[in-house]
Amino acid sequence: MPITSLTPSQGTIGTAVSINGTSLGTTVSVNFGGAVVSPATVSNTLVTFVVPSSAPCSGQVSVSTNLSNGTRTNAVPFFVIAQPTTTGLSETCLPAAGGALTVFGSGFAAGGTVNVGALTPVAFAAGGNNTQVTVTAPAHAPTGCFDTQQVTVTTAGGSGSAGVTLIDYYNAPDVTAATLTPATGPAGTESTIAGASCLIGISDVTFTDSATTVFAGLPFTPIDDTSIVVTVPATAAAGAGAFTITTCGGTSGPAAFTVT
Repeated sequence: MPITSLTPSQGTIGTAVSINGTSLGTTVSVNFGGAVVSPATVSNTLVTFVVPSSAPCSGQVSVSTNLSNGTRTNAVPFFVIAQPTTTGLSETCLPAAGGALTVFGSGFAAGGTVNVGALTPVAFAAGGNNTQVTVTAPAHAPTGCFDTQQVTVTTAGGSGSAGVTLIDYYNAPDVTAATLTPATGPAGTESTIAGASCLIGISDVTFTDSATTVFAGLPFTPIDDTSIVVTVPATAAAGAGAFTITTCGGTSGPAAFTVT
């Protein structure tokens, strides 16, 4: 049994492989699956070659050598690692604190990292689902209200490049400096919240009345990223109440409105 091992025993197209063994000095070619490859170096105990471009995208192949006397050595397995591809994400946006993110694609079972822009890569375990991987995306505070980051997956097979996988990071909306016009009125009053910040991608507007009843999913009309028109619920109790605004970045503090 001239061949004892391969180093490494897995890799991608272009990987340099060492065939270790004995009586290999008369090797004239290497069989890599269905391809015949010329060796780079030959000695009695070591033959080196490069995984050819004709290698399959992934899976196990047999490696052996052809000797000058017309015989073939024993075959040993080599595993071709697929290059990952990325096709989509479970989320379109995340808060500045980061959060759970599932990447869809292929070639993820080999393990590796999920890379979000230039942020610290997040490692995931090998041997998982080949078509999706879930990680906790790192925190990232946008300079403005939001920014967009490219998501890729890197494994021993390379980096995912197919598909456009983009994630937006959002800062939370802020109504600290906002004014309400009017700030008082009967239930059903329409009010404009102006002078806020990051009112982008609003997913929910709520009003909590003096009886602590929470009215969620209120209709609203955005004006720009600092202003929004809202309506006090028709059944809100009289007294001090407040609006809150939720985006992908989080939920604002209270914007006070008194129901008369």
